Amino acid sequence: MLFTVAKFVAVSLCITGLIALGLIASQKPAEITGSEGLDFTDAILQDLSALPDPSMVTMRDGTDLAVRRYGDAGPLVVMVHGSGWNGMQFHSLATALGAQAQVLVPDLRGHGANPERRGDVDYIGQFEDDLADLIAATKAQDQRVMLLGHSSGGGLVVRFAGGTHGSMIDHAVLLAPFLKHNAPTTRKNAGGWSHVLMRRIIGLSMLNTFGITALNHLTIIQFNMPRVVLDGPLGHTATTSYSYRLNTGFAPRGAYADDIAALPAFELIVGADDEAMVADAYEPLMAGMTGKGRYRVLPDVGHLGVVDAPETLTAIQESLSDL
Repeated sequence: MLFTVAKFVAVSLCITGLIALGLIASQKPAEITGSEGLDFTDAILQDLSALPDPSMVTMRDGTDLAVRRYGDAGPLVVMVHGSGWNGMQFHSLATALGAQAQVLVPDLRGHGANPERRGDVDYIGQFEDDLADLIAATKAQDQRVMLLGHSSGGGLVVRFAGGTHGSMIDHAVLLAPFLKHNAPTTRKNAGGWSHVLMRRIIGLSMLNTFGITALNHLTIIQFNMPRVVLDGPLGHTATTSYSYRLNTGFAPRGAYADDIAALPAFELIVGADDEAMVADAYEPLMAGMTGKGRYRVLPDVGHLGVVDAPETLTAIQESLSDL
């Protein structure tokens, strides 16, 4: 009888594994034209003449993370960029906040000008460990910590709050955060920005359920990065696809309500004209999970524009004063 049960289990696992591999093999990355998605015009026209040179901060695995620094006094503010881009998107905002705070702007692992492996990390959750290492390496005794993120970076802030390092932050700022692909705040395919290889995701998720992670390096999402970016002077800093393990760790967990509930006091700021997110859906969704948030919808502002909107700077400055 025991042999029969064991045989049934083994056969079932083999069948599940074959289905998972079939799903993964049935879908390949597509050719992305860059004709849909987000408007990067303001991002690539940003004045970077005073961009600070990055310094290197060593992570727990010995990897050096490129970090730009603004200001040297006040609360510690760590800024987390969105998908496909890098820390340069925060240059104007970080410059303004540097008069009031010590600001760190990293290029997340797998991003920026010279990553070890573009669009990939070593394991799910490595972004959280990197942020924890960066804060620990910089934070002074009794210094207050604000973690700020835009888009997927905002999702990573939410994930960080709900993870093992969540107690390291005192305040959060979420700029049009990506909560999950199936959250009511996310438009289909993020408004055309993302091309998701869903069959691959399903197959890899099945394998990961059984602890099989050998294929987690495979690409499962691509971004419609405009040709004007890729062919321009900042094209070498763009990242057009992510592996399963990077993308999984760049958003709240599946039960994203638990991560949201773990947030400290936070500001959520989104543009009313956001192309990727549904601006009016955040407060109805999140207010039922936590009472610690303040929500602002900015008129005539899009997904990327929320970073440099004057109202965003004012809101963050007010929060820093409260810290």
